[in-house]
Amino acid sequence: MQISVYGDTLCAQVTATALAQTGHLVHWFVMTSDDHSRLLQGEPLFREQGLDRLFAEQFTAGRLLPCLYGTTPAQGCCVVFLALAPDSEPLASTILTTQLGDGCEIVVNQTIGPVGVAERLKQGLCDIGSKAVLVALPDLIQEGNAYLTFTRPESMLLGCENGEGEALMRELLRPFNRRKDVIHVMSLREAEFSKLAISGILATRISYMNDMASLSESLGVDIDVVRVAMGADSRIGESYLYPGCGFGGPGLSSNVLALVDVLHEKAAEPGLLEEVLRTNERQKEVLFRKFWQYYRGNVAGKRVAIWGAAFKPGTPRVENAPALKVIEALWAQGVEVAVHDPRALPDLGAWAQGRRGELALCDTPYDAAFGADALMLVTEWKPYWSPDWQRLKRDMRNPLILDGRNIYDPAFVRAQGLVYQGIGRI
Repeated sequence: MQISVYGDTLCAQVTATALAQTGHLVHWFVMTSDDHSRLLQGEPLFREQGLDRLFAEQFTAGRLLPCLYGTTPAQGCCVVFLALAPDSEPLASTILTTQLGDGCEIVVNQTIGPVGVAERLKQGLCDIGSKAVLVALPDLIQEGNAYLTFTRPESMLLGCENGEGEALMRELLRPFNRRKDVIHVMSLREAEFSKLAISGILATRISYMNDMASLSESLGVDIDVVRVAMGADSRIGESYLYPGCGFGGPGLSSNVLALVDVLHEKAAEPGLLEEVLRTNERQKEVLFRKFWQYYRGNVAGKRVAIWGAAFKPGTPRVENAPALKVIEALWAQGVEVAVHDPRALPDLGAWAQGRRGELALCDTPYDAAFGADALMLVTEWKPYWSPDWQRLKRDMRNPLILDGRNIYDPAFVRAQGLVYQGIGRI
C-alpha cells in the first residue's frame, strides 16, 4: 500500500518508519528544505533508541521516501497521515485541499489539537467533494521510547465513525495489534478528548505526589516508602507516582494546557488542572530552594553542577524542561552553572544564547561537578545512576547532592561522606 505521512514531528518519523518496516511504500513529507536535505542524506530528524537505525534501513531499502511539502503530491497514495505540530489545523486543512489524490481512501489525523478539529477536517473533506474517510488516531507515543510505544502499544485510540474506515485502519495497524486487541474505537471527538484526559490524569498524579513529598519532609516521613505502599494498592497502581522536580516537554505540558483551555471555555471554574500546572511550575524550582536554604541565601559566586537538561531521559529536547527554570533561578542569584547531558547540550546551548547568564557545557559529568558547591540531578539518565562517589567528594568544593529524581539511596550516599537531599526523603 502507498501511504503519505505529513509532518516534521517525532510522531511523523515514527509512523513513517513503522509503516515502511511493515512493507508499505511511505512518502514522508516534511515542511522545510533543511529537514528534507537531512532526510535525503539518510539523517533522521529525531534520534531515539533504535529509531535512527530503523529509519536508515527503510530509507536504504527504498520503502521510505523523503519528500518536501509543496512539491507534487505522491501519486497513488490511498492513505494520508497528518502528524503535524500541535495546533496546526490551518496547515492540515491546506494539505487536505491541495495534496489529496483521487484515490485517497482515508485521512488519519494524529495531530494534537483542541477537541473538534477532526470534525472540522471531516467537514472540509465533504466541502471539496472528497470521498476519503477522516479518522483520528491521537499520538500516544512516549518520547524517549517512541518507536516501541507505537509498535507495541498498550492502547490505541481510534476515532472512527465509518465501518469501512475502521476495517482499513485495523488492517494498517494489524502488525502492532497482534498480542491482544488494544484498539479502542470511539467517535472523533471522544478520541481527541480521551488523549487530553489521559495527559491530565498523568500530570495530576505527578503533581499530587510532589505535594505529598513536600508534606512528608515536614513530617519526617520518607516519601519513597509511601510511594511503594500506594503503588501496591490495585486501585492506584505504580505508574506516575515518582515525585521529583517537575515534568516538562512539548507533549504533556501542552496537552494539559489544551485541556485547561477547554475547561475555561466550557466551565466557570477549571479548578484542579490549573492547580496541577501551578504545582508543577513551583516544583521545577524545588532544587533551587533546597540549595538556597542549605547556604542560607549566601549563594552568589557559588558553582552548581547540573546533571541532565533534557525534559526526560532518551531525548535531546529541552522544551519546558525543569532544568531551564533551575538555571534561570541560579543565574538570577549570580551562581555559576555547569551542565552535562548525554544528548541535550546542543539544544540547551541554543536556548541559552542571548540570555543573561553564562553556561558551561561539559563533556563529562565529572567535568561539570569539578569545583561545584552543589550537584543537582535533574534528568535521570542511566549513566548518572552509579557515579564514583569518592571522586565527587574529592572534586567538589562542597559535596552537596540534590537528587531531583530520588534515584540514589540516601543512607549509602551519606555513608560515602557526602550531603544528600532528595524530594521527600529523610
